[in-house]
Amino acid sequence: MVREPVFDVLTALVRGVFRAQGLRVDIDGQEHVPRSGGAVLAVNHTAYLDFMEVGLVGRNSGRNVRYMMKAELEHGIVGWLMKQCKAIGVDRGHGAESYERAVTALRDGEIVVVYPEATISRSFELKEFKSGAARMAIESGAPIIPMTIWGAHRIWTKDIPKHLGRHHFPIHIRIGEPLYAPADTPTTPEALTAELRSRMADLLTRAQQHYDMPPAAPWVPARLGGTAPTPEQATLLDREELARRRAAAQRRR
Repeated sequence: MVREPVFDVLTALVRGVFRAQGLRVDIDGQEHVPRSGGAVLAVNHTAYLDFMEVGLVGRNSGRNVRYMMKAELEHGIVGWLMKQCKAIGVDRGHGAESYERAVTALRDGEIVVVYPEATISRSFELKEFKSGAARMAIESGAPIIPMTIWGAHRIWTKDIPKHLGRHHFPIHIRIGEPLYAPADTPTTPEALTAELRSRMADLLTRAQQHYDMPPAAPWVPARLGGTAPTPEQATLLDREELARRRAAAQRRR
């Protein structure tokens, strides 16, 4: 692994935070994260800080992952950190450029982190997937590594008070076998995306197994007896949030 001082310091800080919080991280499938070569690491998204677990999974295999992050963060200290960690800025107005940068990174042998749901799931179930991960895999020839995280949303997510102290929360991470676009028969991004979502649904179920989930807890999916929004309710909340943001942006103009 090529030494990257800023990434090294951030990794040490993350490990320190995890120790301070007493997090109990359980990983199954670490061997599926390649130690060399390009790969799309597709991860579910339920928490503001789940990128920290993603980075540690990469380091466990001797890799520094490359995050795809909002281009509007490319300013100040965050922008400097993004540059030092070779993050790929995603500008919704220039999506093709961001996409090409990601494909180039994959061809150069990097692990590129993609959240197929794009935004945090308020229901803590898998949302509908965007096809970007599949399109990148098809164009670059790199595999997709499906991965799910369960428990990180208890620390900090949307609409629930955050818990940043020492709480000893368990974090379950499940990583699946690499998913390749078929070499002998053409496939579509839609078909590959559907297969990816199916695999990640299975991994999420595995991550939730043997995890203590009290009934009526706000971080437990409604399907499992919790009071989190149903997927349908979460969709409405997302639309309302988007409308508020657009209205605020319009007022600033």
